[in-house]
Amino acid sequence: MEKFLDDLNEKQREAVLQTEGPVLIVAGAGAGKTKTITHRIFHLIKSGVNPRSIIAITFTNKAAREMRERVEKLCLADEALAKLYTAGDKPFISTFHALGVQIIKQNCRELGLPRFFAIYDKADGKKLVKEALVIKNHDPKQYDPAKIMHVISGEKGKGVTAPQYAENIGKEYFPRIVSGVWLEYEKMLAREKALDLDDLLLVTAQLLTKNADIRQYYQNLWRYIHIDEYQDTNTVQYQIARLLSDSHLNICVVGDADQNIYSWRGADIGNILRFEKDFPNAKVVLLEENYRSTKTILDAANEIIKKNKVRIEKNLFTKKASGDKIGVFESWSEIQEASFVASKALTLIEKGVSPDEIAVLYRANFQSRTLEEAFMSLGIPYSMVGVKFFERKEIKDALSFVRAALNRDSWTDIGRVINIPPRGIGQATIEKLRFGLDDKISPAIGKKVGGFFGLLDKIAHKAKTSSASETIKYVLKETGFGEKLARGTDEDVERAENLMELVTLASRYDELPPNESIETFLGDAALATGEETPDENGKKQATVKLMTVHSAKGLEFDYVFITGLEQDLFPHKKGREAGLSQHEAEEERRLFYVALTRARKKIFLTYSQSRTIFGEQEFHSPSEFLYDIPAEHTEREFLATKDVQGDGDFENEEKTIEF
Repeated sequence: MEKFLDDLNEKQREAVLQTEGPVLIVAGAGAGKTKTITHRIFHLIKSGVNPRSIIAITFTNKAAREMRERVEKLCLADEALAKLYTAGDKPFISTFHALGVQIIKQNCRELGLPRFFAIYDKADGKKLVKEALVIKNHDPKQYDPAKIMHVISGEKGKGVTAPQYAENIGKEYFPRIVSGVWLEYEKMLAREKALDLDDLLLVTAQLLTKNADIRQYYQNLWRYIHIDEYQDTNTVQYQIARLLSDSHLNICVVGDADQNIYSWRGADIGNILRFEKDFPNAKVVLLEENYRSTKTILDAANEIIKKNKVRIEKNLFTKKASGDKIGVFESWSEIQEASFVASKALTLIEKGVSPDEIAVLYRANFQSRTLEEAFMSLGIPYSMVGVKFFERKEIKDALSFVRAALNRDSWTDIGRVINIPPRGIGQATIEKLRFGLDDKISPAIGKKVGGFFGLLDKIAHKAKTSSASETIKYVLKETGFGEKLARGTDEDVERAENLMELVTLASRYDELPPNESIETFLGDAALATGEETPDENGKKQATVKLMTVHSAKGLEFDYVFITGLEQDLFPHKKGREAGLSQHEAEEERRLFYVALTRARKKIFLTYSQSRTIFGEQEFHSPSEFLYDIPAEHTEREFLATKDVQGDGDFENEEKTIEF
């Protein structure tokens, strides 16, 4: 047996040595999938396969870079292969989008594109959509370009073109708006010899489908195909994989249906579930040995995920010891919950644990604010993965309304919100207003301006006569943008939840006199930074990571806190009064499974009896997920009693929490 195979377990070796025909590697969390892929590529090269005949596709530049580095390290360590590798014979390892760029550039004449065609990112695409709306005589203030761009992107991911979409939209109003704008958008892209990010995949799939010679060329070029994170592929990515492999069927896909958590991005779990149907002679290898987590963590994760019906059966195991039990902590409020999390994190740090090895996960972004406050109050270094609470656009918009109402000289704030909701007031008008040139504004525009400043007058009056929370509620009601978000996409709903959390945060200042209440709140909001700071040596400081569960995918930490485990929060109700569908419910369970499997040593699960939502106290039951973890794997923290003052301080009772 080759020496390099000694580093692999039995199932990993099986996957590495199966080089011919279709192979499905079902790789559980922490089971060494990247190691398996890179050793498989190395084995192919060592067996005499031309490195240029090998391709490996993944989803992120980081993952592609790591894979390239690992393959290079293996090859350079082999005396017989080092010279070959350094001479430039290397496998093609990239993201799906980079693959699309490669194929399109090589066939640009066939597509009528210059070799250095423009690639428009999401911001560029949104700008073009906005222009297309104007061309089609629609107000970009009325029809959100970002939302239209979201629809276009989703349809392209399904392999749908603008003409195809136009044929199938029926008589619904908004899809008809989208269709007209999309067709115009495509004309603009064509004029500018540009493709957007979704086109890089869609055009590639179309090219391979329509041109047999080009398809055959790439099938002959890449004889050994590897697709990472196959459960996250959308329709077009699936098509590309099939088109490249159909002649030789040497395709190896790696993934885990239990970690499919991106359906809202277009990921189709069906791609991995039907692999054996697509490739009847496929070899299936289960990587079930986990090298990351303790036995206790894996037993809990297995119990959680086995309740899903749509999955590929597997059971993670480890040779590690059982380790610490899973801590379960019940609090009276979200403030007490955050205080507990911060205190536990501080205790770990004081015992010598690096802050970098601690992560705090939450289902929804609005939960981060209370956690940030708790970490700041104890002086614990932390960093947010994603946008900090007060840096989020919807939060800035809401606060700008109040600041503009109370300070008519704050033109930054006025300029930010003067077209929320849409009023059609252009930048030229704003500049005239700023410099006192009101007489230069037309009567029609003047009426719109008057309506806006009338709104500011009402907000100012509300701020001076009401509490901070009532003021924020008034802003959301009078502008309507909070309600509009609540009816939008999943992303919009999340932004609406952030606005609700802003109201909750403001309610803490309601005991202060009117006017003072909102002013104090605005001042504290402006000072709430929580930025990462360098240490004394100028190096980046180690920090506890605060992030959504989605953001934690692919990461691992010694200690993981999973917060807000309350029914309707995690699993997330997502604003649906009728409850979750089976598909949505199973994806929520997969999301919790992903959260559990981020931890190496210990997990803390926290939830609150009550949580303040939109300034109102709501009472919640524990998440159904907590009932699914066997009691022998958990240890219950003391039950926190309600604090009399409501300031987050609490006493502990020796009471066991039973599920």
